[in-house]
Amino acid sequence: MAARPDITAWRPPVEGIEEVFHAHFIDHSYPMHTHDAWTLLIVDEGMVRYDLDHHEHGVLTHVVTLLPPHVPHNGGAATAEGFRKRVLYLNTAQVDEELIGMAVDSPVLHDPALRRRIARLHTTLAEPGDELEAASRLALVSERLDQHLRNRLEPVRHLHDRRVAHRLRDLLDERFVEGITLQEAAVRLHAHHTHLVRAFSREFGMAPHQYVTGRRVDLARRLLLQGLPAPDVATSAGFYDQSHLARHFKRVVGTSPGHYARTRGPLVPPAA
Repeated sequence: MAARPDITAWRPPVEGIEEVFHAHFIDHSYPMHTHDAWTLLIVDEGMVRYDLDHHEHGVLTHVVTLLPPHVPHNGGAATAEGFRKRVLYLNTAQVDEELIGMAVDSPVLHDPALRRRIARLHTTLAEPGDELEAASRLALVSERLDQHLRNRLEPVRHLHDRRVAHRLRDLLDERFVEGITLQEAAVRLHAHHTHLVRAFSREFGMAPHQYVTGRRVDLARRLLLQGLPAPDVATSAGFYDQSHLARHFKRVVGTSPGHYARTRGPLVPPAA
């Protein structure tokens, strides 16, 4: 009797990602098939063997695999223990279709830093409410994939664009509660979304999503000290829900929103 696979799949509210797919397979083998999106694959346990364009390849736990759209491939476990994988299906706005031929020739990427970025992106996508962070991480992943396929892995010189960094900060200040997508910010500021992330991070020493989270936590602190209940604070400060508030609040402040609220001292009346 075949082992039942452990599968989780969802479509995140992040432009550029068609699907996130996590799976643990023991004895399943994929027949030859195609996708209309780029398949960005990392393996956490075991090894995957697949055929692409009549050539056999293997996926180990320390590499990144990028399978191009419209090109048939199959896949299955290379060992009896099976494999555990995480996949992102990216649309062609993230990786140009003109690079399909390069991906067919070199689908396996030996880049530990890129693999860590992809793993962190998966972690971010699993938490609702962190779409700006996910989009920022995706922008840097897509940029690195493009560099690999174009054989341009030398350090890229990025101009110190202080003007666009400050314009982005102004925009984030205006919209930190309701939020803004990275793509919308790029349109508003007439700049590529990857350039926005790099320019902001260089100028202010933090990524745009970290800045927004800090603004939201600051507002949450004030609302908690005013006696507003935590669920209402979460909504008023721009968090997805109370759990989302608690996760980021503890990361920034070092304690939970409930404990922070209980530390309130006596209210001091204003001086006459």
